[in-house]
Amino acid sequence: MPPAVELVSIAKTFGSVVALADASLTVADGEFVCVLGPSGCGKTTLLRIVAGLERQNAGAVRLRGRDVSRLPPSQRDYGIVFQSYALFPNLTAARNIAYGLETRGWDRARIAARVDELLELVHLPHHRHRYPAQLSGGEQQRVALARALAPSPSLLLLDEPLSALDARVRLALRHEIKSVQRRVSIPTIMVTHDQEEALAMADRIVVMNHGVIEQIGTPHEVYMEPRTLFVARFVGQMNVVPARADARAGWARVGGVALHCREGVTLPEGAALTLAIRPEEVVLGGAGHAAENTLVARVVGLQFLGAFTRLALTLPGDVPVRLDCDVAAGALAVVGAKEGDELALALPASALRVFPAA
Repeated sequence: MPPAVELVSIAKTFGSVVALADASLTVADGEFVCVLGPSGCGKTTLLRIVAGLERQNAGAVRLRGRDVSRLPPSQRDYGIVFQSYALFPNLTAARNIAYGLETRGWDRARIAARVDELLELVHLPHHRHRYPAQLSGGEQQRVALARALAPSPSLLLLDEPLSALDARVRLALRHEIKSVQRRVSIPTIMVTHDQEEALAMADRIVVMNHGVIEQIGTPHEVYMEPRTLFVARFVGQMNVVPARADARAGWARVGGVALHCREGVTLPEGAALTLAIRPEEVVLGGAGHAAENTLVARVVGLQFLGAFTRLALTLPGDVPVRLDCDVAAGALAVVGAKEGDELALALPASALRVFPAA
């Protein structure tokens, strides 16, 4: 069976600007895929090409094996939810949901049943007679989602649907959208610039930068096994430390400190490279860790972030190296760290990722 969506070597330019370069992607039936990247990376252009709102310069778009590369949006069988909701202000929630069904010529009884079903699905049965101006931002987004799902499309496209909402509503809605998507089992592509949103919602994440797909993988793969330095820095927090290859294979040197790394360093001795380790992977206290990766750092700042505190640390040397370390509240109370203290810490070899020099 062909995939629900298949993009083959998509390229798109706007004048001299390359928006997409050789982008390929498949989306399986029922899969939730997030396209993640900074502003201007090409993620929205990719979504618009799938929707037929932009025409690619090269490559093919296939939906369930059918080449739709040259077909207009009306012949591609998808529902789409925009960042701005795009609800009709003069129609009630129920009429907004019914609008696409009315234009398709559905009879009244069938429309009424479908609208009732969708209002229940998005938990708005008592808001059916309210107009958009009488709904909160989160409620408007639910109506927009219900409207997109009304004709039972074979694909759902979401263009940064939560970016206009406040943090608490975003958190609630991302779980709700994921739940609805699971219940209707519809393949979904969502564009977002929010890393936490992508990690929480996606079955797979597509990380883009400057029109190029840097990595495709599960949230765990993208977070724990970034393939490029860009992915490592863009998805979550990451300490990035300039280093040089040591004479011993599998070792790197930061100033005068030799560190054992998770993968072999095969560059010639002295060659520049970059080490990366996440703040939660830095271990306070050297006990239980290899002596070569234990060192002493000075606390230069503390930032309380609720569930944990982020310690800003500097390593000794001619050119001080800055590290962040995330410590749970209970562990911090045991350590009793304060600004100016010197602390022993360990950088586990299993957590030290090696990349080419930045």
